[in-house]
Amino acid sequence: MAADTVWALEAHLETCAPCRSHLAASVATEAPDVVALLDTVRAGLEPQLDAAVRAPSRRHRPRWVSAWLTPAMTPWLAMTVVVTLTALLLGAVAPPTFFGEASPVLPIAPVLPLCGVAASWSRGLDPVHELTASTARAGLPLLLRRTTAALVVVLPGLLLGGWLTGTMTAAQWLLPSLAFTSTALALGSVVGVTRAAVGLVVAWGVVAVVPAWATGRVPLALQLALQPDRLPVWGLLLALGIGAVIVRRKAYSTL
Repeated sequence: MAADTVWALEAHLETCAPCRSHLAASVATEAPDVVALLDTVRAGLEPQLDAAVRAPSRRHRPRWVSAWLTPAMTPWLAMTVVVTLTALLLGAVAPPTFFGEASPVLPIAPVLPLCGVAASWSRGLDPVHELTASTARAGLPLLLRRTTAALVVVLPGLLLGGWLTGTMTAAQWLLPSLAFTSTALALGSVVGVTRAAVGLVVAWGVVAVVPAWATGRVPLALQLALQPDRLPVWGLLLALGIGAVIVRRKAYSTL
């Protein structure tokens, strides 16, 4: 069968007990050689398994956690939250002349979600990446789940921080954040999601973040990018990124 047909069949069998039972019964009647092979392997393994030392039991994670998150995302998301809180704290306690008119949070807010996106589909950061990439639900669906999980963690923190400090409004950074995220996913279909996310963060840092923190003033590039009248441009970038992801949706299973 074709690879996509096999993946669809495996995905269905994961959640359909009647079909699994029907398949098991069919194997027993239609493929006795397979049953004999399995019995032989089981007979050879059972004595070894009985004699093996059992590993200590671990706390079982709910299935939805594994479906939406990867273990590598936890430290990345924690780091993102710490960076956000640190920037908010500096903006609240630092002297007015330290940052000048530039909020320490505003320059980094548009690209903070990319930290979680970079870790959501990374070969180097996920210790079970090979197993994950070979499952029936690998590719774009799993990538979108993990990206959504990153946004759910990062965006509420930024919204709360901006509301508590009054230093920035959601209109200034929310749409740019989503546009950066969709652009990272679109570029990721060509160069890899982690490379795309890191590249966008570095480019934004050179253009906006470093000049803002070094001079204590909002650089011209940041002023032009985050002005309310630039929101249609960010909306267009968001739409283009989503369109590119849809067009390249089959490329994510082979990254």
